[in-house]
Amino acid sequence: AKMATAEGESSVHNVSDELFQNFYTEVKQIEKRDSVLTSKQQIDRLLRPGASYFNLNPFEVLQIDPEATDDELKKRFRALSILVHPDKNQGDPDRAQKAFEAVDKAYKLLLDPEQKKRALDVIHAGKEYVEHMVKEKRKQLKKEGKPLDVEEDDPEMFKQAVYKQTMKLFAELEIKRKEREAKEMHERKRAREEEIEAAENAKRQREWQKNFEETRDGRVDSWRNFQAKGKSKEKKNRSFLKPPKVKMEQRE
Repeated sequence: AKMATAEGESSVHNVSDELFQNFYTEVKQIEKRDSVLTSKQQIDRLLRPGASYFNLNPFEVLQIDPEATDDELKKRFRALSILVHPDKNQGDPDRAQKAFEAVDKAYKLLLDPEQKKRALDVIHAGKEYVEHMVKEKRKQLKKEGKPLDVEEDDPEMFKQAVYKQTMKLFAELEIKRKEREAKEMHERKRAREEEIEAAENAKRQREWQKNFEETRDGRVDSWRNFQAKGKSKEKKNRSFLKPPKVKMEQRE
């Protein structure tokens, strides 16, 4: 579990602020240029470096508003899945397959009410965190007697901050999930090893008991023969050691 924690934390740190900034900026530029995106652009977006964490947010994968209706979700999935489907991208089928799997996974997750609620909770938590940080910044500026303007006053900067914080929250939850999964796997493995060891001990005990019972009669007979020989030898020895009878002398 400790190893899983170290690897997980390392993975999150690898998604550096610079990488995030580049990813966010490029995606938003493409979105402004083309709201639909071409097949290649969508595949590139879904398979960017760090995408294993960026794609944890199903709403970002499908590029759909969290408040979208089920019908809007279905239409968006259909349009996006067609764009990245391997059949439509035969020049790059392997990457297209991975992108399609990411889209399919996000869609299925949002079809599950419980999973969708969890995703929405993470998004709301990210937004609340940024709002809290903005308030704290203003308090500090006020304390220092400085203007209360912060960069998050710009709607785009606020949106970017929420996006970044949300991504980090999704990543942290994924790390915890992997840690829990690794721990459970380790416990199952240990329980299985103990079960096998107990079974082997029981088998050895049964074999010993069986062997003991099968050889018992032979041991008893050997012991009886040994005792019989011992008694016979003792009796024989007594006959050799028996003193001669002394004749009584007659009185004069």
